[in-house]
Amino acid sequence: MSDTVLAVGLMSGTSLDGVDAALLDTDGVAQARPRRGAAVTVPYDPAFRARLRRFFGAAALDPACAGERAAAAAELTRAHAQAVRALLERAGVPAHAVAVAGFHGQTLHHAPARGRPGDGITVQIGDGALLARLTGIPVVSDFRSADVAAGGEGAPLVPAYHQALAAGLERPLAVLNIGGVANVTYVGADGALLAFDTGPGNAPIDDWMLARAGAAFDAGGALALSGRPSAGVVAGFLADPYFARLPPKSLDRDAFAMLKPAALGDLAPADGAATLVDCCAAAVAAAAAHFPAPARRWLVTGGGRSNDAIMAALRQRLGVPVDPVDSVGWDGDALEAQAFAYLAVRSLKGLPLSFPGTTGVPRAMPGGRLHRPQGS
Repeated sequence: MSDTVLAVGLMSGTSLDGVDAALLDTDGVAQARPRRGAAVTVPYDPAFRARLRRFFGAAALDPACAGERAAAAAELTRAHAQAVRALLERAGVPAHAVAVAGFHGQTLHHAPARGRPGDGITVQIGDGALLARLTGIPVVSDFRSADVAAGGEGAPLVPAYHQALAAGLERPLAVLNIGGVANVTYVGADGALLAFDTGPGNAPIDDWMLARAGAAFDAGGALALSGRPSAGVVAGFLADPYFARLPPKSLDRDAFAMLKPAALGDLAPADGAATLVDCCAAAVAAAAAHFPAPARRWLVTGGGRSNDAIMAALRQRLGVPVDPVDSVGWDGDALEAQAFAYLAVRSLKGLPLSFPGTTGVPRAMPGGRLHRPQGS
């Protein structure tokens, strides 16, 4: 592979598990399959996770919380620097050998413009300049703002990387990422991209588990597998106008109030978990109706692929092969972090990060903001 560089990618999703960090050797060109390197996950301290959770929604914009948000952003950035150091130590790679780090930050609020340039709001915290100083590596951050300012959804951003990885696989192919929110990349037979958020992922399940079972998540989907979904809740959920809207489209973590623990009423813990799993899978099945042609196969990445209840519900509703991305040699734990390494290299080269078919932006858009270490 010619003209490749070594890049670090960093990801902290809305599930708030921690920081995923991964190395990638790539030229950032969609047609060139990247070479993947070491990856690590550094979990967040539970107390810090709880502090971050407080800033979701309205608190992300509240001026009264500005000081607390700034302190959280600095702490989040230091956690990412720790993850970079752990990654480079595992790989035996010095910092000076890394050309760039892609730093997504932590999304707190996402309200896209839906085609109205200048009206969208997307809030990610994290200090790219501080991360560059702490690691000695140039950092690209702020991946979403240019897209949202131009009227795009600002999400999802990973489809270009999915497209690069999918070279040689049977198509049409759907790559489903189930993090806090779930999103899909559809790669057509001709390689054309369509991407959008399908609906809720792990976030409502995690919130339910915390509220009703005293656990951070449903390990392996065990609780959901022991329960029965509420057909009424699922039907009401599917009546939301989001599912009829044409893609591209995107969601905030807390988009569906009817899936909040307080709104699920007297459901038993197992039944509530099963209901939320079925809502996730039903939303994915609704998403498939927007594809230009049926996907021959679905590959699932993110934490949701480790939830046996979600995977079983997807297979039942989709009726075609549904497999974890690991089955084709991808690393489902590191994929999004790798994607931000890939996007950082594209940003350095001025290449587009988002496209009309992935975020609804009017034209292919570059993005990201470069921060160099002091003295470089």
